[in-house]
Amino acid sequence: MSDKNTQIDTSVEHDSSQEHEIRLEKVKKLQELGIEPWPNMKQISDSCSQVIEKFKEEDGHNEVAIAGRIMAIREHGKTIFCTIQDRTGRLQVYIKKDILGEEKFEFFKHFIDTGDIVWFTGSVFKTKMGEITLKAQELTLLSKCLHPLPEKWHGLADQELKYRSRYLDLMSSDESQKKFKIRSNVVAFMRRFLDDHEFMEVETPMLHPIPGGAAAKPFVTHHNALHMDLYLRIAPELYLKRLVIGGFERVYEINRNFRNEGISTRHNPEFTMLELYMAHVDYQFMMNFIENMLHKLVQQVCGESVLPFGEYVLNFGKPFDRLSAKDAILKYSDIPKSALMDKTIDATLAKYNVKYGKQDSLNKKIFALFEEVAESKLIQPTYIIDFPIEISPLSKRSKDNPSIAARFELFIAGMEISNGFSELNDPFDQAERFKHQVAAQQAGDEEAHQYDADYIHALEYGLPPTCGVGIGIDRLTMLLTNTTSIKDVILFPTLKKKESTTFP
Repeated sequence: MSDKNTQIDTSVEHDSSQEHEIRLEKVKKLQELGIEPWPNMKQISDSCSQVIEKFKEEDGHNEVAIAGRIMAIREHGKTIFCTIQDRTGRLQVYIKKDILGEEKFEFFKHFIDTGDIVWFTGSVFKTKMGEITLKAQELTLLSKCLHPLPEKWHGLADQELKYRSRYLDLMSSDESQKKFKIRSNVVAFMRRFLDDHEFMEVETPMLHPIPGGAAAKPFVTHHNALHMDLYLRIAPELYLKRLVIGGFERVYEINRNFRNEGISTRHNPEFTMLELYMAHVDYQFMMNFIENMLHKLVQQVCGESVLPFGEYVLNFGKPFDRLSAKDAILKYSDIPKSALMDKTIDATLAKYNVKYGKQDSLNKKIFALFEEVAESKLIQPTYIIDFPIEISPLSKRSKDNPSIAARFELFIAGMEISNGFSELNDPFDQAERFKHQVAAQQAGDEEAHQYDADYIHALEYGLPPTCGVGIGIDRLTMLLTNTTSIKDVILFPTLKKKESTTFP
């Protein structure tokens, strides 16, 4: 009975609508008998896993009180076996007429269904099959379930139902529960790691008067009392850097960002980011810092450094590769170096149907080609560096080449996981770049930055040399759970609105 893939006994189940009516009738009968189908709480002494662990340690112990959802029921004449599930796992319960008493036994038999939440007291023993089991001496219905559970413990077959009714997915799938526990552990580890490195967690606005901090199209809303439009934040960057200017030299935030863009297996309009800023370090230091954090995170959360992801095996234990976009093209495609020159790059882009602007620099054109022919092939953790400054309006210039940004992006399994750079702290240079962004916006670029005069004013007070980085929690969780759709690691992903339903 403890097999996680065991099917619920459906021999007496009816179709969903019929079963719903039957359960409603049971509720009516319970109320007629003066029994509340949803009473107040009952005190519990242990969880399912605690009961099992205590029995292993003590080989039997005093009476316990537990509660859980009924996941399966097996009737054998004057005895009934059921399996309950709580937040820690499952436990088998043995219900015997001679022990429980005829009244309670008949109550269970006629009024308890799979899905109900029931409180039990009793002693613990081990069956002949070796399964640790609670021998029920008392029971109380805590919450009546009015619908039949999904048919299999290993999950819902209907993907759409899984996303719209996550509670059904979680109660019926161990695998789904595991993914979200891993996600929670990822966030908890990040907090501990950064706290141990003297970072301070902060909260910055979700409603921005000016959208900024990333190249993306924002959601727009309106504040009635202030008579002004506001934007759901696309990134917290400019606010976090204001805090560094103010003296909080190591800050981080884990929160939602919102981007009014397409939905795919890798994109959700609202997503969770870790964004951190550290003064007196550069992007080279930050690459090492993030690599070290991810090494430790994967080992602690997953118990190993080598993980499966689809057809690939990802190794988080080895040093991460570091490549320029040009080097990545040469490594992961058949394009020769001679096709990446000033005189040949336009023909190469045309061959691969890559769009570009006539005024684009050679490096920007190479980056566009990289996204087309090499990005998806970056399977093992790889830092891409040497970004063109034109697409990095908030990044400091490389000290070796002013046309290159002091920036990196981390790719794993063909997905961008992280973006970071040495922060531009020259207020005059930043103002000029904002002006270029405004010109791009006026030319039709919906993702260009607006001019943020208040941020420029803050920079005039002096931002120390600083590096910042953002890490996508959703995509990282996908990698650690071998999940190919972002919807499977977001508890309530954004979905197309269903047709409206009327009230009963």
